[in-house]
Amino acid sequence: MKTLLLLMALCLLSGGCHAGEATAQVAGPVAVPILAYHRFGREVTDSMTVTDDTFAWQLQYLKDHGYTVIPLLELVNYFRGSGSPPPAHSVVITADDGHRSVYSDMLPLVRQYGIHVTLFIYPSAISNATYAMTWPELGELVGTGLFDVQSHTYWHPNFHKDKARLTSSQYDASVETQLMKSKLVLESRLGVHVELLAWPFGIYDEDLMARARAAGYVAALSIERRPAAVNDPLMALPRYLMSNGDRGAVFARLLEEHPPSKEHAARATMER
Repeated sequence: MKTLLLLMALCLLSGGCHAGEATAQVAGPVAVPILAYHRFGREVTDSMTVTDDTFAWQLQYLKDHGYTVIPLLELVNYFRGSGSPPPAHSVVITADDGHRSVYSDMLPLVRQYGIHVTLFIYPSAISNATYAMTWPELGELVGTGLFDVQSHTYWHPNFHKDKARLTSSQYDASVETQLMKSKLVLESRLGVHVELLAWPFGIYDEDLMARARAAGYVAALSIERRPAAVNDPLMALPRYLMSNGDRGAVFARLLEEHPPSKEHAARATMER
């Protein structure tokens, strides 16, 4: 322990790293699986449906094998250098889009296991689309203290297609709307603080990441299937897009995957 504290102190005094980086350099790379769900139900209806039985099995597996489900913001704050390292065997759970099954099917299991979930919502669907939750239902989730609501843009655009079909000025205006209006609506309707973003379809580039930072987001998430590591770009943290096949040995291997290579970490550090 004395050696650990000494090395951290030398790192900080030298100005070569902040608190989070000092811990990572001494204790080794921190890599945490971030799981991204969409829809739940008794039966599989599409490639992104996870059955209630599978989700319950996954949560029980996490409990039985000593995993800790931590809030996403806790992990992000550590990566930013303003929070403590996550516990060993940490996992983050997120759900995108605001599908009504999050309220009807996911909520009972979240309550049963007492875990924390981050929801990425595009507000245009709420109380409008037949597949989506209503504002009162979403507010009820926030009121449990088990759900955090963050942005998935305003109406889930495909930025690649928009950039190809719109003029430069139209595209600029559209991106601003997607990033800013989502934050404003979610904050005003739910009384939450929105500072995290999930990229629709996992689409991002350097320009979009810069725009997101300018709009007030501190981190954003993709759907690249690997654990999130301390040296990943904050505006492109990877997540596992979950399907009903992520069960048994497949789920176990997912949780045990190694962090990115040293080469990837070096590139990510330069992008920060």
